[in-house]
Amino acid sequence: MYDVIVIGGGPAGLSAALVFGRQRRSVLVVDGGKPRNERASEMHMYLSRDGFAPQELLALGREELAAYPGVEVRTDLVVAARGTKGDFELELAGRGTVRARRIVLATGQVDEPFDIPGLAERFGRSVFHCPFCHGWEVRDKALAVVAHEPAQAMLALYLADRFSEDVVLCTDGAAPLPERITVTAAERGVPVVDKKIAEITGTPGDLTIRFADGDEVRREAIFHRAPSGRQSALAEQLGCEILPDGTVKVDETGLTTVPGVAAAGDMAKLPGLPDATTLVALGAADGVRAAVWMDGDLFRSGLGPAFGS
Repeated sequence: MYDVIVIGGGPAGLSAALVFGRQRRSVLVVDGGKPRNERASEMHMYLSRDGFAPQELLALGREELAAYPGVEVRTDLVVAARGTKGDFELELAGRGTVRARRIVLATGQVDEPFDIPGLAERFGRSVFHCPFCHGWEVRDKALAVVAHEPAQAMLALYLADRFSEDVVLCTDGAAPLPERITVTAAERGVPVVDKKIAEITGTPGDLTIRFADGDEVRREAIFHRAPSGRQSALAEQLGCEILPDGTVKVDETGLTTVPGVAAAGDMAKLPGLPDATTLVALGAADGVRAAVWMDGDLFRSGLGPAFGS
């Protein structure tokens, strides 16, 4: 019986495990080894680690956890979860079942790029999701944004405002955008190409968007705010409330609607916020916050019924 099982070994999960390890808790981290940003060569805005390879950060994190004897890390998949606060049981793909008094879900999200030939395989390398993470590296270059929805299309206006005077918005033949966006795009010098995209070819720094009618546009980088979904259905299995955007509902402490279960990182969201956490530094902070509050809950439960269960 572990004190806590952390499901997911990304920045949120490893940070939570570090907190528990330092508090002399017994904690098991179960990680499937497929982080959301595995294709990215660099991560940014993590103080002292700006420009680090994401996999290098995770490797260093695992090395640090090795200093705490209460922390165990396994590469495996949790395929089923059940139980209640104080006694959860998880079924692993490779090693039977394990039990814990508390659970932290940190399984993250997975990006689902549009079905355009050449787009998905370049995602994270020359097709980027976030201007905060990658805008600086492609400043003053020829950029394109591939977007269907108004919220996605706003990214083109942001890039034109912050990073480049040469931005093209490609809607891939989707429904017309609201007039306020097309008018503002014209005012800001952002052409809107509403033709279907046939394929994307080329190498980083030299990309070609070829349209169904044969026309082409050359770009140095592409931005695409791909739809995303959760990596795992464990939150539903445990009975956690899921918000309309697919994220797991949490409170200010990271606790889900199921007692004894917290969620951290980009799979979790506090209602009222416009978006889930998608930055590495914020994901790590989420893990720390959830673990600190959960450790307090474990402490109080050990004092007896008068202090909580």
